[in-house]
Formats: sequence, structure tokens, C-alpha cells
Amino acid sequence: MGRAVTVATCALNQWALDFEGNLERIFRSIDIAKSRGARYRLGPELEICGYGCSDHYYESDTLLHSFQVLAKLLESPATQDIICDVGMPVLHRNVRYNCRVIFLNKKILLIRPKISLANAGNYRELRWFTPWNKARHVEEYFLPRIIQEVAGQETVPFGDAVLATKDTCLGAEICEELWAPNSPHIEMGLDGVEIFTNSSGSHHVLRKAHTRVDLVNSATAKNGGIYILANQKGCDGDRLYYDGCAMISMNGETVAQGSQFSLDDVEVLVATLDLEDVRSYRAEISSRNLAASKVNPYPRVKVNFALSCSDDVAVPTCMPIQWRHHSPEEEISLGPACWLWDYLRRSKQAGFLLPLSGGIDSSATACIVYSMCHQVCLAVKNGNADVLADARKIVNDETYVPEDPREFCKRIFTTCYMASENSSQDTCNRAKLLAEQIGSYHINLNIDVAVKAIVGIFSMVTGLTPRFSVYGGSSRENLALQNVQARIRMILAYLFAQLTLWTRGLPGGLLVLGSANVDESLRGYLTKYDCSSADINPIGGISKTDLKNFIQYCIENFQLTALRSIMSAPPTAELEPLVEGQVAQTDEADMGMTYAELSIYGKLRKIAKAGPYSMFCKLINMWKEICTPREVASKVKHFFRMYSINRHKMTTLTPSYHAENYSPDDNRFDLRPFLYNTTWSWQFRCIDKQVNALD
Repeated sequence: MGRAVTVATCALNQWALDFEGNLERIFRSIDIAKSRGARYRLGPELEICGYGCSDHYYESDTLLHSFQVLAKLLESPATQDIICDVGMPVLHRNVRYNCRVIFLNKKILLIRPKISLANAGNYRELRWFTPWNKARHVEEYFLPRIIQEVAGQETVPFGDAVLATKDTCLGAEICEELWAPNSPHIEMGLDGVEIFTNSSGSHHVLRKAHTRVDLVNSATAKNGGIYILANQKGCDGDRLYYDGCAMISMNGETVAQGSQFSLDDVEVLVATLDLEDVRSYRAEISSRNLAASKVNPYPRVKVNFALSCSDDVAVPTCMPIQWRHHSPEEEISLGPACWLWDYLRRSKQAGFLLPLSGGIDSSATACIVYSMCHQVCLAVKNGNADVLADARKIVNDETYVPEDPREFCKRIFTTCYMASENSSQDTCNRAKLLAEQIGSYHINLNIDVAVKAIVGIFSMVTGLTPRFSVYGGSSRENLALQNVQARIRMILAYLFAQLTLWTRGLPGGLLVLGSANVDESLRGYLTKYDCSSADINPIGGISKTDLKNFIQYCIENFQLTALRSIMSAPPTAELEPLVEGQVAQTDEADMGMTYAELSIYGKLRKIAKAGPYSMFCKLINMWKEICTPREVASKVKHFFRMYSINRHKMTTLTPSYHAENYSPDDNRFDLRPFLYNTTWSWQFRCIDKQVNALD
């Protein structure tokens, strides 16, 4: 009868400008799709060049190499007898578009440009591409000679059209179009399109996956149909981790779910679905059918090919499944760990070095590396040849097989406790015990000699010796002495990262890991160019509250009992002198605010777009049970003073895994000045006026 269609989607770990590797992964996905009987294969957004090319999209080389890869795909026997839908940039009439190129048996069927471009948060698509604004309009696209020679075509359709096969109709969306209020699938569905496809470049944010799943399922719940979503996965060269979650949905229910986090470079989902289920579902929705009778039709590209077989009555079809979401703690354990693995293997370094202080932040970073080691051993156990080959390159041993996470951790992870006269024995013991439990190569050292040498140079030049405040020094002296310790730790971290393996007779160098959380960065509670300055930071986009929950998760799931004492200890920088052998300095006292308050300030500032006055107005209601308006005003003013004074530090912030939508990352996500008028005179005067009115 020709009613059971078999379709495939995938999540590919593409890498910006890695045309050779990207092509190989595309071929593998097509091979897997065909071997499982699929007649249509969908790939991620801009998969040929990699989504994160950024300003390389301006370069003609990027367009040239993308077409060269497309030519390889067209001429290969591997792409015969399956509709292939790939993503790449295309220049049409001197305008650059983000496109899907859909082809079958060496013939390009349609080039479909993106209509709604992502241009918020981490996305800057309008910088490089132009949206296709001609709804339901198709033009001729003149193919470059390299494609003409393979395809035997001079021109192909370019624009907003759908494909009509022998048995069904397919329409494409590209990433942001699913999130838009006027998504194309609405009108396409009314015009009889039964299969919707979406190629995405969607990155991980904590607690976001359910939103994407809900959007896909709701796309077909009201209108009926089959929805296929492909997504990039992994780190393709920057702060983002693309989190897969390829999926196939029908009539509002998920029928196939891909993994959100894994070390598999290629993951393919295949589903066989009954087109009659779509038709019968739509038949009883009278409001849909009335709207469909008035819809403006799409141009249809006829395709002499079927996604089903003529005799398919006995072909089994897929049934709905329940989507399994990760908890936030699992997301922290898996997402940054996969990102670290991609960064490590692609940077061709031999491992990581982490200054391990015995506090929550650096301990959480250590646990993420340990989780990465777990993921590597599990992938190798499950037969992942790519991961095994990468692990062998990293440890420089062609016969090595990572089986025990602790043993693998010992090879690729160095932790270093950098004590000073202001460090307590408690934090030293905590760091040592955690290092033992995760298996890292641990170093204990003391920085006092270097600190005294630096301060000695200053004293020799000026004739003055700065003192801590507890010894009668000023706040300037106190802060300067803390900063010297912090910055010496950064210098030593890089020195040991470069030479530790040399001292052990091993080749290579180590990547330095930072461990400043998103709240500390927002407040600026860090020394510029201290241990927060590193090569990469896996927790820089994660809040202190979430990190504490993650530590508890590690206690329960990795049996890291050393974390119990770390959890119970008050966060401290340990940069001021001890009092009777005990830590007197604490983070929250230093900051003048709690970490819980910082998370609220951060979300209001970035997500709610609140300036000082708006934040005050929101918080007098949120905190009315615990604070007077005058107390709220004082807290808001203090936050904005500290935030604006320290904003310059964000310009040198270590590249961090993006996990929170209130990240203060100055690179491209949170674009603000870094030289403020820190008095906020007009804004604070508005707050004071409101406080007086409320009093």
C-alpha cells in the first residue's frame, strides 16, 4: 500500500572547519541510516562546515570547501537510493544564506534557505547570514561548476518549497524556525505536508532539554504529522556544548529519542511510521481542516521516489515512548565532561592540571574530570573505537585500554594543592583525600617563598612593607597581599602544567582548568589573573547552588566520601591570616551577599533584563517576608556597585562551558560596558524616592 515510511535523523559531533572529519561523519551516518532501511536521512544545521565557524563564514574558502564536500557526497555510491538532507552556507545572488541542500541519486532536489535566524544569547546568525524573506517563493540557483560536473544540472530550485514524493510530502524547518511564533510547520501542515524536518545547532543549557522536546511534540499535537529533529553534538570549537537529543515524533508523541550526552561522534535514529496514522489523526480535527481549505499553497518539488515500499502491510511500525530527562545534577556530571573530552582530544594535549583547593568549586571541577574518565571507560567497554583511539593518543600508548576510571584519571589528570601560611590543614587534607579517591596524580606545594620574594621586591623598591588588616594594615594593603598569593598560584599552575609530565618522563603538556563559578564571576569575586585564569573552565556557567547539589550527587553516585567534609565547610578563599589556626575569612562575608542572593540578582539582571530600579521593584515583593524596602534597596545598590566595579574582569574571563542563561560571559553572550559610572546616581535616586514613598 505504501504507507510505512522509514526515516533517519542523527546527532553528529561536527567540528568547525574540519571538512575532512565532518565529511567522514556524514558518510558514516548515511551508511548507518541505509543499513537500517531508511529512505530519508536528516543531518544537523550547517553540518558540512560545522555550525561554529563564526566570522569564517565571511571567507570564500568556507563556501568553496563546503561545495567540495557536497560534490564528494553527490558522487559517492553511499548516497544512492536515499534522500540526503545536509546543511551548508550558500551564496545566492551575492547574498549568503544558511541552507539545507536536499539531494537524491546525484541530483539536487531543492536548496532551502533559513527563514528565521537565531540572533539572541550566544547566536549571531544575522551577522553572517540573511533570512529568506520570500514566503512560498522559489528562484533558480545557478550551481558552481564543481557541482554541475557531478550532478549534470545547471540550475536547481532555491527557496521556500516542499518535496512531494510518490507517497508523501516533506517540508523543512531549520533550528530557530521551530522556536518562532509563526513556525513554518503550521502552514506547511495545513497545506498537506506530512513529514516535517528540523536541522538544529542547539546548545545545552541546564533544564532546557524539555523545552525543545515539548516544542517538537506540540508541533504535531495540534496539526498531526511526523516531526524529525537532528542536532549537532559536542564541542565544535568554543564555549558551547551541542547536546544532541535527536528525536522523532508523531501526532504529539515521541517515538524515538537520542542521547543528550555521549562520546559517540555519530548517533543515528531510525523509525518506521505509518502515514495513515497521520491522515486519520488529522481527519477528525475539523478546525484544522477548515483552515487547510483556505491555506496558500507551497511550491512543490516533485520527486520520483518513495519513502515506503508497495508491499508493507506486515512492516512493524514504532510505538510512542516516554522521554527520559536528566536531572540537573546528571546534566552537570555529563555535559561538561563530554565538552572536556572533546577539548582534550582535539587540542592534542596530554591531560589536565587543576589547582585543587579543597573547596566546593575546585572539587566540583575535579569530579567533572572524574566523570569524564567514567564516560571514556564506559564508551570503550561498549566498543567505541574512536574513543579508544583518542585515549591511546592522549596517553601515548598504542596498546592502552582504559578500563578503570581511577587508573585513567591518574594518567591524564594532575591536581595541585598550593598551600600558604594562610591555608588550613583541613583544606589540605580534603584536597588530598579527594585526589586519592578519584585517582589523580596529586602534588602538594607551598607558595610562601614566592610570595615573600615578590613582596620583598616591592619593599626593597619602596621602603614600605604592606600588612594584612588583622596586623594593622589598610584595606588596600590587605587586598594587594591576597592578590599576590592568588596570582602566584596562576603562574605556578601554568609552570607545572607545562613541565609536570616532563618530570615524570612522559611527553606532552597539560591544559590548566579554572574553577570560578558563574555567581563569583557575576559579582567579580575573584582576582584578575589568578587561578580563575586558565585554559578552560567547566563550571564557569554553573551556579554555586547547583554545584552543591552536584557534589551531593557525586557522593551518592561515585561514592566519593571525601566530598562530605567539603560540602559542610564554609566557602573560603584562604587568603587572609588564620586566627588560632582556624579560617576566619569566608566568601559570603567578603562579598556582602549570599550565593543564593547572587543567583537571584543574576537571573533578574540578565534573564529578566532588570536594571537597578526594576530589580528593586521586583525584590521588594519577592523578599517582603524577610526584608524591608530599605534593606532591599541597600542590597540592590551593593550588588550593582560591586558588579560594575568588577565588570572589567569579565573581559579576561577564562572560556567557560555555557550552562546558565544568566552567564556574565563578556565574549558574546552578555554584551555590556566594562567601564561603568559606579555611582549609578540617577538609578539609585529613583530607588531612594520609592523607598521614601513606601516608608
